[in-house]
Amino acid sequence: MAAERLVVVGGDAAGMSAASQARRLRGPGDLEIVAFERSHFTSYSACGIPYWIGGQVPERDALVARTPKEHRDRGIDLRMRTEVTELDLAGGRVRSRDLEDGHEEWTGFDKLVLATGARPVRPRLPGLSAAGVHGVQTLDDGQSLLRTLDRTEGRRAVVVGAGYIGVEMAEALVNRGYDVTVLHRGPQPMATLDPDMGGLVHTAMNAMGIRTVAGAEVTGVLTDADGRARAVTTAAGEEYPADVVVLGIGVEPRTALARAAGLPLGESGGLLTDLSMRVRGYGNVWAGGDCVEVLDLVSGRHRHIPLGTHANKHGQVIGSGVGGGYATFPGVVGTAVSKVCDLEIARTGLREKDALAVGLRFVTATISSTTTAGYYPGATDMTVKMLAERRTGRLLGVQIVGGAGSAKRVDIAAVALTAGMTVDQVVSLDLGYAPPFSPVWDPILVAARKAVHAVRSAGV
Repeated sequence: MAAERLVVVGGDAAGMSAASQARRLRGPGDLEIVAFERSHFTSYSACGIPYWIGGQVPERDALVARTPKEHRDRGIDLRMRTEVTELDLAGGRVRSRDLEDGHEEWTGFDKLVLATGARPVRPRLPGLSAAGVHGVQTLDDGQSLLRTLDRTEGRRAVVVGAGYIGVEMAEALVNRGYDVTVLHRGPQPMATLDPDMGGLVHTAMNAMGIRTVAGAEVTGVLTDADGRARAVTTAAGEEYPADVVVLGIGVEPRTALARAAGLPLGESGGLLTDLSMRVRGYGNVWAGGDCVEVLDLVSGRHRHIPLGTHANKHGQVIGSGVGGGYATFPGVVGTAVSKVCDLEIARTGLREKDALAVGLRFVTATISSTTTAGYYPGATDMTVKMLAERRTGRLLGVQIVGGAGSAKRVDIAAVALTAGMTVDQVVSLDLGYAPPFSPVWDPILVAARKAVHAVRSAGV
């Protein structure tokens, strides 16, 4: 009997994790695996790109977990610089185009994995395609930005957007000696936080010499006589001089292929799957990574949360299913961490507006503390905000802004959210204590105590 064929569209975290896991479970004589990747790289850490740009990671290849050759040596027919342009689900085939020579062909499949990732949001504004304007999503993008930085004599940079990508790229450019201005539409940077916590980020970034401009609606990029970016304009009539412009507005699912093929998409445009990462209604099609929506375990809604941690887990689940095993991806609580220079930023669960959107009644508690015992050398300040359901005391979300040693405390809250714990139960957690690591009452416990008081004071 002929071997089945698995076709994988996308050669980064989710796609190649799926292919690798399927290969572990089924040999080449039983399962042929063909994977298509449009870029020059596979299995790399996109999250590490800002640190490569900023110089903390010295070489691009340090971000590559597995090269195309390594995948091929494991029995995967990996076709680089090849873009899938059409899905024929009824015919069980995909059309691909070689981006080097333009050759097109159809490849049949028995099982299909879509891991097409996400793409940077690029508003249709004048000048955004000019030389010197960069999105940062892939290693190819990072390489292009580095070439611009190496050729540019000026040292003025404008970052458009103040989410995770924006603040991380602001740090990278500061580390390279640039004068950085960050433009963002919201009242505070880091819209993934509540505005009061975002205000702490704003203050800290300005203290670092990073100019942050709130309420700045970008209207375009002005160019010089050579067609290179020279300034970013806003609706208020302001011009911000720029020798390089980095777009950190965010990303959106890359699902044009799926949409054209009639596959089910959610509100954000991401593919909808079941717990085994099969596309809903299609028994032989799986999807994972930044092109899908995932279940938020706190709100009960589906969201687009593009993170490498999820993508790798999706790939493992998909590969197990394709290979004849069984695994599921139950959902997420929305945990994310970041940093800009010496400031660490973390969140998990719901913000106030998320809780309001799903009709939850809640209380909040915000506390100031230190990362270690206050008397221990190197102690830094940190602020913790906690949301709890008003009637039950169920933990709903935690946000943290502070110095070194702050951000990873969010993992305590992530576990508590996943377990459905109340803030009373969080107070009782037996967390580790020694002066070099924490005050005697860890800041998470202090915030939980205050949240317990808020719940009791609010009543039903």
